[in-house]
Amino acid sequence: MTKGHASNTIRTSMNRVLLGVRGMERPEQVAKVSGAIRRLEGVHSVQPADKGQLEVEYDPQQLTVMDLIRVVREQGFLAGML
Repeated sequence: MTKGHASNTIRTSMNRVLLGVRGMERPEQVAKVSGAIRRLEGVHSVQPADKGQLEVEYDPQQLTVMDLIRVVREQGFLAGML
């Protein structure tokens, strides 16, 4: 590994959380909330899970679960960790 990539190091330290988002049912709502979370520095991925749920992979050195929940609330939805 002569030329190591910082992303390899970051990738191994990612956390995953399943967020429940109350009222997020329509595709445009999922897109709105997912997009807002994706724009945060430190978010690696956002994937819809079951209805009203998002799985978020993020860097815990840059973000907390409360940061993610705050962004969801700014979009007009209530959220919590499942």
